[in-house]
Amino acid sequence: MAASPELPLRLSTVILPVHRWSQEGRRIWQRAEELGFHAAYTYDHLSWRSFRDRTWFGALPTLTAAAAVTERMRLGTMVTSPNFRHPVTLAKELITLDDVAQGRVTLGIGSGGTGFDATALGNEAWPPRERADRFEEFVRVLDRLLSEGGSGGISYRGEFYSAHEVRTVPGCVQRPRLPFAVAATGRRGLRLAARHGQAWVTTGDPRTFDGSAADFMAGLARQMEHLEGVCEEAGREPAGLGKILLDASSTPPGIDPLASVAAFVDYAGACADLGFTELVLHWPIPDSVFAADLDVFERVVTEGLPQLAG
Repeated sequence: MAASPELPLRLSTVILPVHRWSQEGRRIWQRAEELGFHAAYTYDHLSWRSFRDRTWFGALPTLTAAAAVTERMRLGTMVTSPNFRHPVTLAKELITLDDVAQGRVTLGIGSGGTGFDATALGNEAWPPRERADRFEEFVRVLDRLLSEGGSGGISYRGEFYSAHEVRTVPGCVQRPRLPFAVAATGRRGLRLAARHGQAWVTTGDPRTFDGSAADFMAGLARQMEHLEGVCEEAGREPAGLGKILLDASSTPPGIDPLASVAAFVDYAGACADLGFTELVLHWPIPDSVFAADLDVFERVVTEGLPQLAG
């Protein structure tokens, strides 16, 4: 299936919140805009895997700082989860961020995992069924708070979350609210993306991470087919939903879009042919799973993307 002409393939990046703002942070976010990335995202975690004992700053303050020193590039989380967030406080912070960014914010949102964030507040990690239930309610309540929370307020009492006469004045700059990019692999999560999302996010089918490059691409194709089926069941046109592929550290050998400009063009072209509308690459970080040649990374944007468009 070819990429939708309404949503051509865009190239974005993830800048992990590991840089002191006064030393490298500001420069990197501004450089991302100079290079022409469609969007720059950051992880919304308290800590993450091999970075647990290394510098790691908060996502929303980082994005607010980035909003103040950029003008065109979209900004967002990739992704926020209920692990340590509550929809009421998150809604207020997102409205503030969207105001500072003048309507350039996308909320990447997912159910979260069982890593450090899941137990940082002193609770046990939720079992899979409860995690899915919480995520569904979290998205539903956050949608209401960002879309409807005017001067009359929003009250809600559910199984996991409550809100009492919450005002979210003046609301988002983007109407009726800022866009959601919903990360999902299973059918239940895909239904959430079809119902509440302006985009869907995947890192691929986890069952193919230990396989070959061909297995991985076949897994992406199956995910796309499942998403289209879910959209049709929900009465939504699949072409109207953005499809974001996050290049993760867990992809199999043979999938390395930052190996060279030619490797990127081949990979990105294959992703566009599958129907993806946005490809997200990690900004290189030395001595980490995201180590890569910064020169090649920048050339991917300045040389590779024009080749792909041609």
